[in-house]
Amino acid sequence: MRQIKIFDTTLRDGEQSPGASMNVQEKLALARQLAKLGVDVIEAGFAYSSPGDFEAVKTVGNEVEGPIICSLARAKEEDIRSAWEALKDAPRRRIHTFHSTSDIHLKYQFRVSREEALKRSVNMVKLARSLVDDVEFSPMDATRTDINYLCEVVEAVIDAGASTVNIPDTVGYTIPSEFGTMIKALHEKVKNIDRAVISVHCHNDLGLATSNSLAAVLNGAGQIECTINGIGERAGNCSMEEVVMALRTRRDLFDADTGINTEEIMRSSRLVTKITGMSVQPNKAIVGANAFAHESGIHQDGLLKEKSTYEIIRPESIGLYSAKLVMGKHSGRHAFKTKLKDLGYELSDEEVNETFERFKRVADQKKDIFDEDIEALITAGVAQVPETYSLVDLSMICGINQKPTAAVKLKVGGGIIHRMEQGDGPVDATYRAIAAITETKSNLLKFEIKAITGGTDALGEVMVSLEEDDRSVRGHGADTDIIVAAAKAYINALNKLAARKKH
Repeated sequence: MRQIKIFDTTLRDGEQSPGASMNVQEKLALARQLAKLGVDVIEAGFAYSSPGDFEAVKTVGNEVEGPIICSLARAKEEDIRSAWEALKDAPRRRIHTFHSTSDIHLKYQFRVSREEALKRSVNMVKLARSLVDDVEFSPMDATRTDINYLCEVVEAVIDAGASTVNIPDTVGYTIPSEFGTMIKALHEKVKNIDRAVISVHCHNDLGLATSNSLAAVLNGAGQIECTINGIGERAGNCSMEEVVMALRTRRDLFDADTGINTEEIMRSSRLVTKITGMSVQPNKAIVGANAFAHESGIHQDGLLKEKSTYEIIRPESIGLYSAKLVMGKHSGRHAFKTKLKDLGYELSDEEVNETFERFKRVADQKKDIFDEDIEALITAGVAQVPETYSLVDLSMICGINQKPTAAVKLKVGGGIIHRMEQGDGPVDATYRAIAAITETKSNLLKFEIKAITGGTDALGEVMVSLEEDDRSVRGHGADTDIIVAAAKAYINALNKLAARKKH
């Protein structure tokens, strides 16, 4: 059985989703989870693109063990040398360079000939190969490239030292039968193809990213580039959880599998949601809230008799377990730390202490604490940014015959500022007060709310999207009081905006 490599680009292409930008510590936390998940390669960023990305690549490369750490680089000398500087201390490293090959890109974007594009590609692969042993090359917009020219480029970059050649469907243009034929043609026409792994990177503009990736595997691809929850540029990328579970579930068809620890899938998905603020749609395959929900009477009857009648994947196989009552307000620090280890989290003493304090505050308000509640508390800490503003106090007056009024206290700099505002509802009044204190004029683009578990005392999650000065960010907040959760989410987003302005 073939082992298909999983190249995760959540930290690079996934971050290109509008508002999904991550800071260095968030990238590091997610990279550590990806290592637990068992991905083969982590594309940690685009080192040349910004000081923040350079630092993220360097930090992940130095501190995350297991996967190969990769930096993207254009086929330009300054990009490749920047990637090398960021990766030089990483024990396992890869430089991933690219150049467009389609006539439409060469004519209108790069304004170079095919010959010049080929020359640049070969020279930059040689440069990268002189710095690291592991080089990947991507002919961008490969699926709209003349197949004979594509074969010429692939053969040339392999001769130049590329050990992986990635075939990207950059604009999500191809369909499975067509893409499978392209991968097959490369294996048949490229003389030195046996010296490199053929990878695929499919975008989801037509909703076919996972299907195209699987068609490529059937025709000889040995690596799939994907993201957690399928996030990424425009309509996103091939979804890691979908392609991994398709291979695992249909090993009989593909005669291939991955080294992914699938029980870490749900935890990875939730962490990406918390860090980016991008919720997963309920009907999303594998990780959506409805993925294992059965409402039809016929389906329920079958499940009660034999689960395999309507479940082709066991929920437990992706780390989805029924909520278990585990902790309460009388639980001690030692028991809490043991529970964190049982859930698969390895936190520093400082992180344990901070999470325990959040746990105690929730336990005073909520009778039953479930595993999902604890995970929300952990990831809430991960997604923090430097606090320009922090919530000190919030009180609310509202009712059927009363104008909602919010009294908010925020810590700003070294002082405490108080403001009272009215609004159309409690959230509106709260947000007006926060905006007045912070003197910000951001637009609220999106407001989402959901309960983490059942019950009237459930921990509620709020996610917001804000835009200011053409900057778009997402914020996250959780609390048993949904108005407080809404305030936390808004302040989290404002802190992200403030951090970007400083940067």
